[in-house]
Amino acid sequence: MPNTTYGFGSLYTTIMHPAIGQIVVQGSGVGSITFTMANDVSAHDVAADGSVMTSKIKSKNGTIAISVQQTSEVHEWLTRLHNYLIAAPDREWAQIELVANSVDMRTSHSASNISIQKRADKPYQAQGQQVTWTLMAGELTER
Repeated sequence: MPNTTYGFGSLYTTIMHPAIGQIVVQGSGVGSITFTMANDVSAHDVAADGSVMTSKIKSKNGTIAISVQQTSEVHEWLTRLHNYLIAAPDREWAQIELVANSVDMRTSHSASNISIQKRADKPYQAQGQQVTWTLMAGELTER
């Protein structure tokens, strides 16, 4: 029988950078984590006579959007990482790695060659908000 249970609390995510260390995230102020592949892996070329040539494209890059509470430890860690990388040598820019394992869903994602797309927006309102960090991964895989 297939697994029909979902629990966000069973998602364990580790984000690491050699100079800053790592943070292990399980809940703790996280609203969502979304893994998105950046490119199609198949394309069609249609000739004048209607024949179709299918191309297989070996694209592995993508993005990881992490929405967190603006007062969370994760947001603070990502801000510290961003600030460090802005001033660091270029060779350190894409050294972030991420591993996410969902116990309930029996899936895992791994990503490497990650850089921060941009600093999360900074809302000021009467009520605290979620902010989203978008990470660009040179290689993103799911198992």
